[in-house]
Amino acid sequence: MRLYDLKQKEVINIKTCCSLGCVSDLEIDCRSGCITALIIPGPGKFCCFLGREFELFIPWRCIVQIGCDIILVDINEEECRHKCI
Repeated sequence: MRLYDLKQKEVINIKTCCSLGCVSDLEIDCRSGCITALIIPGPGKFCCFLGREFELFIPWRCIVQIGCDIILVDINEEECRHKCI
């Protein structure tokens, strides 16, 4: 599977049954070459403009299933938020 394929899938949190958005990037361990996290952009600061307040870093171990159209994850959203600079 390629990053392009992951970007086409919607990420759903199974704890809240809410859509988190689509994958924008990956975090990769340079030593092993393994994916360590999916990165999903948060909402825009002002009407989806002027950048973003945070991004969600979803650890690879929290992925429950990758389907044809969606990725199911089991996360606590507050713990996965990382402030954007």
